[in-house]
Amino acid sequence: MSLKNHFALLAGYNQWMNLKVYEAAACLSAEDLARDRGAFFGSVLGTLNHILVADTIWLKRFATHPSCLNSLREVVDLEDPKNLDQKLFDDLGRLSERRAWLDHRIISWVAELCDADLDFVLSYHSIEGVPSSKRYSSLVLHFFNHQTHHRGQVSTLLSQAGVDIGVTDLLVRVPEEAHM
Repeated sequence: MSLKNHFALLAGYNQWMNLKVYEAAACLSAEDLARDRGAFFGSVLGTLNHILVADTIWLKRFATHPSCLNSLREVVDLEDPKNLDQKLFDDLGRLSERRAWLDHRIISWVAELCDADLDFVLSYHSIEGVPSSKRYSSLVLHFFNHQTHHRGQVSTLLSQAGVDIGVTDLLVRVPEEAHM
């Protein structure tokens, strides 16, 4: 399986898991969603906002790649997040709509990538203004890993609130292969 195909698998997994997480989160009241549960971003809503903030930041950076602007054009037009704990949306409904919209763009963007795109060295500045230059493929891997990391935190917060999101393993999304 090529690196691009691995990223397509991760993009599909990301969308699938976000649907499960948001569906489970919808079982909680607005008060329970916003309740500080001692997580790094406080609440379920705070952590879901953080994932959306970070995804927006990274996708805007990825859009600076010379061949990737088409699928990310609308993302570039989004307002730049101010900080990593910014609350883009205070209600789950609007947050969920943006999440679904962004996940669709992520899948389209990954579908447009080619192997040569992944070897590109992307130069960017962190939200604190620190310059970096890193291989695009490594940054894409970080992008998906970051989502999984924080969705794991949300899964724990939901579990603590009595909501089970079910199976979360990437393995269930890995296709079966014929024996050679």
